[in-house]
Amino acid sequence: MTPPLRPDIARVLVDRAHAARRHHANLTHGRLERSDIDRVRHGDFANARLLRRLVNEHGWPGRTLVGDAGADAAWLIALYADVEPELQRRALRLLATAVERGEAMIQQWAHLYDRCSINAGKRQLYGTQYQHGPAGMTVLPVLEPAGLDNRRASVGLPPFAVAREALRRRHLRAPESDRSDAGPDEVPSGKAPLATGAAA
Repeated sequence: MTPPLRPDIARVLVDRAHAARRHHANLTHGRLERSDIDRVRHGDFANARLLRRLVNEHGWPGRTLVGDAGADAAWLIALYADVEPELQRRALRLLATAVERGEAMIQQWAHLYDRCSINAGKRQLYGTQYQHGPAGMTVLPVLEPAGLDNRRASVGLPPFAVAREALRRRHLRAPESDRSDAGPDEVPSGKAPLATGAAA
């Protein structure tokens, strides 16, 4: 495998994304005090600023620039950037081009597309965004549910029922939500303790 052109940037992205995932998992499961929640918000703003600077200087941080792990981390930071909706929309456009060039995964684009839709008050297209509440994980509104599995298949996502069951099982094992290798359905929103998350 060819090493990334900027391993230094990759390390920063991976470190920040790892910390953000851990903090947001705790937020989703109601394990944070108010002061901790404020720190999570501050971290989201700081990470959004970093991502904005990187895309201004380099375009989307894709595989060639930062390797697979760095590219995954950039995507995760974009998902967490609910505090900066304009940056999220810009990241979505850049990510679409990166997918066409083989620099990112189309599944990541689908997750971010749904995230931007939900944050804009619209229904999601691929059914990747959930809300964590007292009754567990609940899918957020989906546009034309009858065509959901066909749309998911078009971007390489598994059938909705399969993803929902995997999400349910993962959230039954709440202590494991702190793992650094948790799947993309452990991606909570920066807006409230009842958080949205992306399902594979």
